[in-house]
Amino acid sequence: MSSVEKLNRALGAGDWKTADEILSRLARKAPADAALLYNLGRVKMERGQWPAARTWLRRALAAAPSHAHAWFELGRTELKLGDLAAAQQGFARAMALDPSDADARLNLARIATRLADHAAVREALAPLAGQTAEIDALRYRAAAELGLPEAEPEAAALWSRKGARAEALKALTRVAKGRLSLDL
Repeated sequence: MSSVEKLNRALGAGDWKTADEILSRLARKAPADAALLYNLGRVKMERGQWPAARTWLRRALAAAPSHAHAWFELGRTELKLGDLAAAQQGFARAMALDPSDADARLNLARIATRLADHAAVREALAPLAGQTAEIDALRYRAAAELGLPEAEPEAAALWSRKGARAEALKALTRVAKGRLSLDL
């Protein structure tokens, strides 16, 4: 059985240890291509080896800087390792390379919210408005923090959204600054 067949079998079975061994062996051969390096990074993620995953994903991006999926996974890895600024950069690059990537947009907005970069939240989520309560709550919160006139109608829309009351209340109390009206 060839290395590729063994690798496919290991990946299909979720045998990350075997996949890691095969990919690591292949990566040592020069020059390793970006797809192989990316897959090794993903396998390291599956094994919980986050620093190693970061290393392999960065090598994949050095080989192919426009690899949107590698930027996304690097963002996830940096988030797991606690580097919010690097995670934000990874998701931003993934979004720039693939503007239709809703997951990159949402993750970027989540991080931007934590970093109080409210303009980045609005920009990232603009094409996703109305898709989920979480998205609308993040958009409202950013609009309120920025003092935008659309904050009030967005709050009303969020509050009236079926099944979104908990998300709406959380967003409303976070931006209330101690003056939450009880007449909702």
